Amino acid sequence: MTETREFTDAHGIAIVYDVHPAVGTARGVVQLLHGVGEHAGRYGAVITGLTDAGFTVYADDHRGHGRTGIRQHGGPAKLGRLGKGGLRAAKDAVWQLTGIIREENPDLPLVLLGHSWGSFLAQMLVNEHPEAWDAVILSGSALRTPLSLNAAPLNARWAGPDATGLEWLSRDPEVWTAFADDPLTTDVPLLKLFGPIEAAKLYGRPRKNLGRDIPMLLLVGRDDSVGGPRSVHKLADEYRTRSGLTDVTTLVYPDARHEIFQELQQAEVRADLLAWLDARIPRR
Repeated sequence: MTETREFTDAHGIAIVYDVHPAVGTARGVVQLLHGVGEHAGRYGAVITGLTDAGFTVYADDHRGHGRTGIRQHGGPAKLGRLGKGGLRAAKDAVWQLTGIIREENPDLPLVLLGHSWGSFLAQMLVNEHPEAWDAVILSGSALRTPLSLNAAPLNARWAGPDATGLEWLSRDPEVWTAFADDPLTTDVPLLKLFGPIEAAKLYGRPRKNLGRDIPMLLLVGRDDSVGGPRSVHKLADEYRTRSGLTDVTTLVYPDARHEIFQELQQAEVRADLLAWLDARIPRR
């Protein structure tokens, strides 16, 4: 049974998170980091796939987002705004949850799975704490430099009189409708939510000589407007050449857009994800 919990961050904000126990004997733990303007509840199919495969999943609603954001701001009007402490506080709260996970699961491998903004937080955390992770999965990610991370309107290539503004997420119109109808999401752009100063703090590169060889999987849709394959291939190369990682896999999905876990071929994406994990964290 999924258990909903909370902890208080360094600024007194209650961070809401869920623990989804593994089916049978757990072989590992996955910490899931969602993207900007959304929440952990949008990852049900991925979480079910992971728990069925023997992974316990911890997934929080980040600072300003989802259930955390509703409580933090007293309602939905400011969803997506990080509040006092900004990006650093959001990252530190994720790291605080990592400490809770490690304390509760001291003998199990820990996998970091981040999508979009969550993947940028994951990159920062890996730079700071490479010893914490046994594997890292980045979805809808990008090399965090001004030329490789798209700051332009993400829906530009699908703009038109009948556009919803959410076509960049997925080819599936049901995803657009579900996102628009979800009381815990917002489509306000990241730059407006965070402000230019905080948004600029997203820039950075993989750390030189991480000192630990962490297996890494990069998943990206060919038509992802956030970074796309070109940016993700650059990111993979930097992890190999700068950070010293030897097991870096990049998978590009034809015709897929930003949210590959919500795409038309999402079953294929989940199967690839689990196969990659099977090869690195075997079933007990």
